[in-house]
Amino acid sequence: MKRVRRVGVVAKPSPIRARPVLRALLRRLRAHGVETILDFEAARILGRPREGVDRSDLGRRSDMVIVAGGDGTLLSMARVLPRGGPPVLGVNLGSLGFLTDVSREDLAAVLPPILAGRYVVSRRMMLSVEVRRAGRTRGRYRALNDVVINKSALARILDIELTVEGQPITVYKADGLILSTPTGSTAYCLSAGGPIVHPGIQAIVVTPICPHTLTNRPLVIPGGLTLEAGVRTGDENVFLTLDGQVGLPLTRDDRIRVRRSTHDLRMVTLPGRSYFRVLRHKLKWGTR
Repeated sequence: MKRVRRVGVVAKPSPIRARPVLRALLRRLRAHGVETILDFEAARILGRPREGVDRSDLGRRSDMVIVAGGDGTLLSMARVLPRGGPPVLGVNLGSLGFLTDVSREDLAAVLPPILAGRYVVSRRMMLSVEVRRAGRTRGRYRALNDVVINKSALARILDIELTVEGQPITVYKADGLILSTPTGSTAYCLSAGGPIVHPGIQAIVVTPICPHTLTNRPLVIPGGLTLEAGVRTGDENVFLTLDGQVGLPLTRDDRIRVRRSTHDLRMVTLPGRSYFRVLRHKLKWGTR
């Protein structure tokens, strides 16, 4: 890898927790002769609001993007990066942090080799989502973790039809349906009883939420296939949610088409830090 010359810095809007980490990060970057570009939140937290730029600009102007926050901050950044954008390093200021793997305590030790180009890039598959209504496209989106169809608290059971490459699979009677990437398999998918899928596998995981048929089990579909989910329930409050952050209401007969995106997220990891180490640490799996 080439030496890093310009770094975009993204921060979670939490000044008390992020400010000392950002100050220390910028000092270390300056000490290594690295130019920094701040997003609006990072600039505001540091008391330099006029220096902030939109996050969508960072991907075009940086050799690398450092995200200081939780997984949610990294998810929001991933959706605005351009195709072939810079790799992203996540610094965890949250609680769990599957994606923001570097702790603030480790930052001083891991930053020099990363800036010198001694790091590995892990490519994470993303999803392309198209919402169609009455034969017309209502919106197009990207997601790194998952696409979720679910109900409001007062709605009844949903009927969600699923096809793969136009072939009917089933009609789920459930509280909802999760279509996730391998990266998202450790998010909502895991909580709903879905499998953990290694991010090196190109697949889409289909997990019903509280299905009312015991034979409806999670499915792992090849990532090159197109899935389409249709809402067959009427007069209910049904929502589509992307990465738990972007949501929009759905109506009966809406079609949600999901396939692998042409955009991949490039994540920075250090040599020797395996995905299984992350699982052991984050899920607190014991080792002997």
